[in-house]
Amino acid sequence: MYQKHPKIKIGTLELCDLPELGIEKMHVRVDTGAATSSLHVDNIKKFSRGKKKFVSFDLHPDIHNVETIVHATAPIEITKTVKSSSADIEKRVVISTLFRLAGMEWPIKVNLTDRSEMTYMMLLGREAMDGRVLVDPEFEYLLSMEDIDEEDDLPEHYEEE
Repeated sequence: MYQKHPKIKIGTLELCDLPELGIEKMHVRVDTGAATSSLHVDNIKKFSRGKKKFVSFDLHPDIHNVETIVHATAPIEITKTVKSSSADIEKRVVISTLFRLAGMEWPIKVNLTDRSEMTYMMLLGREAMDGRVLVDPEFEYLLSMEDIDEEDDLPEHYEEE
């Protein structure tokens, strides 16, 4: 089987960038059980420019400081019905954006939702990883540990063994 890109091994938590949205070093939960990726946003507003539909929203890239807000706008790819881990069904806006991990970047589709009750602001699903990564569930931050400047950059519950 021909492989277009070399696969990289990642842990269940990594740091990623979403350069088109102005986000750097965001903690992302890698979830092979989820088909789609999800991003926590607030203040979702849909609007049109001519015939093209857009969405504006606020992101909180720093899990330690929810007061930090990045405002972003993106074209709407689709609106998708999603069943959450708690079995709730909701319609979510899906956008396409560049995803950067360990110096590699590729476009992913991500749905926008309220993840405020979740520990991580972003969930990376299978569709975004397809053909590019292998997940080792034994480890966290396999690629990103050298990118974490201080212990303050780690989630509060994180403990090294």
